[in-house]
Amino acid sequence: MQTFSEGRCDAVVIGAGHAGAEAALALARTGLDVIMLTLNLDSIGFMPCNPSVGGTAKGHLVREIDALGGEMGILADRCALQYRMLNEGKGAAVQSLRAQVDKNRYHTEMKRVLEHTPHLRILQGEAAKIVTEGGHVTGVLTAYGGKIDCRAAVVCTGVYLGACTITGTHVREAGPNGFARATLLTQDLMALGHRVRRFKTGTPARLDGRTVDFSVLTPQPGEETYPFSFLSEDAPAAQTPCYLAYTNAETHRIILENLDRAPLYNGRISSVGPRYCPSIETKVVRFSDKERHQLFLEPEGADTTEIYVQGLSTSLPHDLQKEVYRSVKGLERCEIVRYAYAIEYDCIDSLELTPTLESKKVGGLYFAGQINGTSGYEEAAAQGLLAGLNASLALRGKPPLVLRRDQAYIGVLIDDLVTKGTEEPYRMMTSRAEFRLILRQDNADERLTEIGREAGLVTDARYARFLERMAQKKHTMSELERRAPQKEANELVQKLGQPPLGAGVTYSDLLRRGVRIEDLAAFSILTDIPRDILKSCETEIRYAGYLKRMEEEIARAKKMEEAPLPPDLDYGSIAGLRLEAREKLNAVRPANLGQAERISGVSPADIAVLMIYLSMKK
Repeated sequence: MQTFSEGRCDAVVIGAGHAGAEAALALARTGLDVIMLTLNLDSIGFMPCNPSVGGTAKGHLVREIDALGGEMGILADRCALQYRMLNEGKGAAVQSLRAQVDKNRYHTEMKRVLEHTPHLRILQGEAAKIVTEGGHVTGVLTAYGGKIDCRAAVVCTGVYLGACTITGTHVREAGPNGFARATLLTQDLMALGHRVRRFKTGTPARLDGRTVDFSVLTPQPGEETYPFSFLSEDAPAAQTPCYLAYTNAETHRIILENLDRAPLYNGRISSVGPRYCPSIETKVVRFSDKERHQLFLEPEGADTTEIYVQGLSTSLPHDLQKEVYRSVKGLERCEIVRYAYAIEYDCIDSLELTPTLESKKVGGLYFAGQINGTSGYEEAAAQGLLAGLNASLALRGKPPLVLRRDQAYIGVLIDDLVTKGTEEPYRMMTSRAEFRLILRQDNADERLTEIGREAGLVTDARYARFLERMAQKKHTMSELERRAPQKEANELVQKLGQPPLGAGVTYSDLLRRGVRIEDLAAFSILTDIPRDILKSCETEIRYAGYLKRMEEEIARAKKMEEAPLPPDLDYGSIAGLRLEAREKLNAVRPANLGQAERISGVSPADIAVLMIYLSMKK
């Protein structure tokens, strides 16, 4: 094929999903010229699965993306139909914001933002080859013969690379929602030395909301809470409800009697799927003792009657899908407008990446999103932001940005990927973060905005807002150390069944006694303070002892992180290391002792050997 010039830029971003959009914006907003290559402009910022942003641990990621200067939180707030705070009855560390969003509007808004970003050009086309010279990226070739000369590339292909959708016996070579798939880049990535494997995910059917009997379902209204972005105003008062439904014995009977027609059980699908978001077939088989499974009916947008049925993803044939859905109370007469399907796709082994998400095989080649084996919009966007920002920093001759596990959920996510790897679609969870009480969603700006500012991504307007919020928090903490009127204070604690207080009690003392910070409004203090700042102050006062101990643990962990390991160290030559440890260490090539300690297959005894080795070298 004859090649022609498609232009020159600093970096090419391959893909325009949630990872690609954040990567392109991070590069362009830090002053670099970017070409974003996408198979279809109509798939920019597209939500092929659930019409929501956030959720357990994912809400933390969105707020961290926002604190660093990313876009997802702003758009989620702009397109929100409903907010809920998950786990509100539990500790502050696991509370997570989730929003139903208008998926069509989210796509439109993201496309508008990208189109109006200086230094950013959008090009519809398929990437076919990464051009390299001397082991470094020098360009990208398109399927149509176009060559883009560049100094870096960020691969964000999502689930489109080698994608096949599967429903019953029908296998279609296509990406999600019928979009075209990418076919050419897989072989090129393998030729560059990357290991490619097949993962699977799935999505439920979409129903015509006019055919659902919502009167027999349990409404799930939105809640008054704070938004995702630190730049957004409060959440909207009017919120669209979701509805709760359940499978039943008849649903389970239909599935169990037809497992021979289920691709997951008849051998048609052999790729690895997500453990934490299984299909309804898997749930019915795996949890055979459960009489029912919970379903959520969620609106796809304000301008459509389509309803997403969370919890009922399947790859069963169409005729069985209709039976399964209509067996659910309230869905007896439902009409399916988009049938469910499973989707298989190509991804790489994330152990082949450095903590900056740059390839160990090719300089200037970065990977982000589901190509790294993750699942979820939020995980993808977080990786896209860090990959794009690190590509920008490298091209500007600045030090890389690697977030530690005690700094951000994004740090936990990337460290897990490049240190432990994943053999199944990876999903972020609060249980993965050992310092989760420090990594709360309410304090994401305190942890990360200064870092984003130093990297060049946080704007003057965002930084001014950050400084204003920090002043508000300082004022709030000062107010809470004032003495409270004794009579009113005693009335509050007695309502909690506690003995009367002595003289000199402060508002902070009341919080430690279990009084909610919202109840302090009776004292006419802390008016006009944002809700998340109030909750942050309340948490820090109540958990002061735990936070102090966690800070001590972080200090000890930092000592390990500050003990660097030479990048060219031959672990096979170190006496005392077990064979498995030598193989794992040589494969991952950890940057420091802390990372080495987290590698699966490396024992505390192996770490002790490395510590002795380093001390002898000194």
